[in-house]
Amino acid sequence: MPILLVILFFLTAALYASVGFGGGSTYNALLVLNGVDYRVLPTIALLCNIIVVAGGTFRFARSGHLKFKSLYPFIIMSIPLAWLGGRIPVSETLFIGALGFSLLFAGLHLAFSRVSESDQKQKTRPVFISAITGGGIGFLSGLVGIGGGIFLAPVLYFLRWGRPKEIAAACSFFILVNSISGLAGQITKLNDLGIFSMVTPYWPLFPAVLVGGQLGSMLANDRLQSITIKRLTALLILYVSARLILRWLNIVF
Repeated sequence: MPILLVILFFLTAALYASVGFGGGSTYNALLVLNGVDYRVLPTIALLCNIIVVAGGTFRFARSGHLKFKSLYPFIIMSIPLAWLGGRIPVSETLFIGALGFSLLFAGLHLAFSRVSESDQKQKTRPVFISAITGGGIGFLSGLVGIGGGIFLAPVLYFLRWGRPKEIAAACSFFILVNSISGLAGQITKLNDLGIFSMVTPYWPLFPAVLVGGQLGSMLANDRLQSITIKRLTALLILYVSARLILRWLNIVF
């Protein structure tokens, strides 16, 4: 296990947790760039996601920012579809392409999002639209091993669903439940392939993200709108996404 990879996972966990996310897409990307078998990447990334966002979700809930009654329409379809996405085998080309463009979207969102507390006014949201939106994000989450919060956040901002800390809390919880569901699907798939044991050598990554995630989530709960942290995270994501998209283009062409 390269020590540099452990350090990068620690930093990724701290940066993502500081803005309310888990980091699954970047964990996947770092593993791809280190030559890890792509079939086990989602399992490792989802485990790291769960470790990171569990602490953040607890802190947000304790501080009263988690609005579960308003969030449940996004969750009711996302959980089963995250499991289904985790069960579906995908090619390396599709996996790297989906991951690279997911990271590009995430980086651009963090780089250019400008939402203030005072801008937030509630909009009425039909439950079935929220359920379909959450289901689609959940399916993608399970398929490529991300939590989906990076896609849910811009939707919630567009809908003026709540204040920034409430949206961060919602994304944290969304990532947690969909990572658990997607992980269940991924483990079942790996057991079917007989390669689950390939995950074991990467155990040092889990304590690294535990420490990084706790540090980041404490900062998120206190200083969520730190523009410096958001921009640093965006730069990290955009750099990794560019590396992945270039690799994807080499595979395709």
